[in-house]
Amino acid sequence: MEEQVLSDRTLRAARPADAPELLRLIHALAVYEKLEHMARGTPELLQAALFGPRPAAEAVIAERGGRAVGFALFFTTFSTFLCKPGLYLEDLFVEPEHRGAGIGKALLGHLAALACERGCGRLEWRVLDWNTPSIRFYESLGASLLPEWELVRMTEPEFRRLAGKMAD
Repeated sequence: MEEQVLSDRTLRAARPADAPELLRLIHALAVYEKLEHMARGTPELLQAALFGPRPAAEAVIAERGGRAVGFALFFTTFSTFLCKPGLYLEDLFVEPEHRGAGIGKALLGHLAALACERGCGRLEWRVLDWNTPSIRFYESLGASLLPEWELVRMTEPEFRRLAGKMAD
């Protein structure tokens, strides 16, 4: 991704040196979502996940005045029904004092363009059901909420236990 300058803001691909600043924004997101107790990542873990030998995700950083004020972290998925890749937006966050300036829309627009460029069939993400401002924002851009789909999660202790049972 080339750096994209839009009036008073810049969008750019995250770089390895951005890990501490990106983690600061991730922590701010966790506080906003009332999930601070779950935010246990470190700059080293984030750097390895984004820039290691087998990157698990990518990130775009939004800057204003040379300072990171938002980000989008995403990864590639695959649709068996479409037989096409997709992009899954894991997290999108803009610091509260920078909301309303078009940064979130620019980040989503960038991901939409990337999905087109990569031949994706879907761009998907989740939103907390209480986060009405974000739901309204996403719907204003043409996104649809899929109420019939439920998130299913297995955390490390559970999947380790299952893997152990399968080895028996």
